[in-house]
Amino acid sequence: MKVKNRISHKGFLLILGAAMCLGLGFTIGKRAGEITPTTIEAASNLIGLSFNISEKDSMIGNLENQLSNYETLRKVELDNSVAPALVFNPLPKGFIPDLNQNSYDWGLPKSVNLPEKESDIAYLPVHELSVLIKSKKISSERLTKIYLDRIKTYSDTLQCLITLMEDSALDKARAMDQEIAAGKYRGPLHGIPYGIKDLLAVKGTKTTWGAEPYKNQEIDMTATVVNKLNEAGGVLVGKFTLGALAMGDVWYGGKTKNPWNLNQGSSGSSAGSASAVSAGLVPFAIGTETLGSIVSPSTRNGVTGLRPTYGRVSKHGAMALSWSMDKIGPISRSALDDGIVLSIINGSDINDASTIASAFNYDAKKSVKDLKVGYFKPYFEGERASKNDQAVLDLLKNNGVELHPLELKTSIDAGPIVMMLMVEGAAAFDELTRLGWDDQLVAQHKGAWPNSFRAARFIPAVEYVQLSRQRSILIQEMHDLMKGYDVIVTPSFAGPQLRITNLTGHPALCMPNGFNESGSPTSITLLANLFEEDKLVLLGDFIQKNSDWQAKRPPLFNQ
Repeated sequence: MKVKNRISHKGFLLILGAAMCLGLGFTIGKRAGEITPTTIEAASNLIGLSFNISEKDSMIGNLENQLSNYETLRKVELDNSVAPALVFNPLPKGFIPDLNQNSYDWGLPKSVNLPEKESDIAYLPVHELSVLIKSKKISSERLTKIYLDRIKTYSDTLQCLITLMEDSALDKARAMDQEIAAGKYRGPLHGIPYGIKDLLAVKGTKTTWGAEPYKNQEIDMTATVVNKLNEAGGVLVGKFTLGALAMGDVWYGGKTKNPWNLNQGSSGSSAGSASAVSAGLVPFAIGTETLGSIVSPSTRNGVTGLRPTYGRVSKHGAMALSWSMDKIGPISRSALDDGIVLSIINGSDINDASTIASAFNYDAKKSVKDLKVGYFKPYFEGERASKNDQAVLDLLKNNGVELHPLELKTSIDAGPIVMMLMVEGAAAFDELTRLGWDDQLVAQHKGAWPNSFRAARFIPAVEYVQLSRQRSILIQEMHDLMKGYDVIVTPSFAGPQLRITNLTGHPALCMPNGFNESGSPTSITLLANLFEEDKLVLLGDFIQKNSDWQAKRPPLFNQ
């Protein structure tokens, strides 16, 4: 551990004493020195406790044994893919997911006209491209070439691409065309190009996690999500950028840009996925969210992102940041597209103990008027209220959807619970800190991962367990609040809802709802009960069919 900022002499002694008790020192991994009542006093101050001299003296033997155990522990190399034996479960008391899977009715059009301009083709949603491919109005090979050309034209400007997979994509597209010609059709993703966030492993390619220490890393496997999409006929064209180790939009090669404003970053951490979809480089891409990494870039780039229920989608083959909070979901240009993709990547996986089997039943014939729709009323009022958010409520009211006001109130403050993410992230990247590789990351400010991971070493295991216990209460309280509604409408970043629902594992659909005064896209978020993403897609599709917010294109890339 390297102290880079100026601190007081007392502060220095506090950290030194705590480091000794943890066996860290100022070069993490080396024995820190002798444990004495003085060093115990310094360490206890950092965790807000106090012990008398007798208690401190009695602890020395135990702490020495713990130090010895730390040294033994650190001799074992743990790959990022090894998950803890303690598996997070977001299910509240008595909640049982529906396992009865029905056939899908996506309500796809019988016919779609093929646009003349390739840029117009590139901006078609998946559910229309699917009809064009099935009816043979366009081949998967031609469609794939359109997107490959756009990637090669624009990806450098956006700094959104890490690996282009041109040869394998064209081979897959031609194979999909041959299957269509032979009468075999795999479903709505047959022959559809797509991209993924480069924290998903694909055999034979590098998987960089957006970070300098791993920029040449190859993982000899393919993520479950990618296998499922490939089996459904998807054509993987590229691996897109992410903020280093899933934070922000700064990666080892630069800063991913927002197609609406090239002076602005794409936000993170699914920066490349959202930027690429927004600029028409792919019709959909896979992102991940731990604490806003689908919602935030979807907002910034004016696209539609679906964060599934925790446990619905396998994380096998994905970089772990927080085993109890990571979620994988689609980013596209429509709610319906997100639903189609989710239907493919949904499902339990023997390789991921945190997955939970549940049906995903979408039926386009259902009426949104049968949904009980709530909204967090205080977030639509006051000085911070947005006219764009209000416009969504007005749209629903004007189309006969009854809205029920409610407030988001819990007895638990979700803020401290986020420390669980910091602890898990520090564990996931233990060697990065202990071996000093963190100096290679581009972002080195106080809020960046290197500093956060170092500070997390001083969060006691007891407090981590206490946070987890409070999280159990939060899960039950959110379940009790939300079970009275099918969908809840909320401004995307108002109040603590984004933090709370990421901790409780609830699904969210983030979708465009206009632009702010500076011309940047804005968004609205729909929330639902655990494993009820079908209701999010149903209401989201209804909103998008009665508005044109999602149809807007960044002018610089509309050619």
